[in-house]
Amino acid sequence: MAIERFEDIVAWQKAKTLTTTTYKLFASSRDYGFKDQIQRASVSIMNNIAEGFERKSNKEFKQFLFIAKGSCGETRSMLHLGAELGYIDKTQSEELITESVEISKILSGLIKRL
Repeated sequence: MAIERFEDIVAWQKAKTLTTTTYKLFASSRDYGFKDQIQRASVSIMNNIAEGFERKSNKEFKQFLFIAKGSCGETRSMLHLGAELGYIDKTQSEELITESVEISKILSGLIKRL
C-alpha cells in the first residue's frame, strides 16, 4: 500500500504526539532557552517527515528522514537534561525517551525501504 499523505505515516503520527506532549510539559518553563530548544527539536521531527514526503522524491524524502532522526536524538538528549535539571520527573522522561527511540526505529525502517 502506497502512502498518499504524510499524515498517514506512523512516524509522523507518533512525532506529533511527542511534540504536543513536549509543548504541554514545558509550556510554563521559565528556562526559555531550554524550552525553546526542546520544543524546536521535537517539532523538527514531524516537520521534516512532512516536508520530505511532500518533495515527492525518494532521495529527498530519505534525506529529510535522516534529519528527523537527528532531531529524535536531540530531543532525547534534551529529555535526559530536563530530568537531570528537575524540569520533569524521571518517569516522564523515560516514557518520552522510549517514544523517541520508537520513532527513530520507525524512521530507520522507512529509510531502508527507500
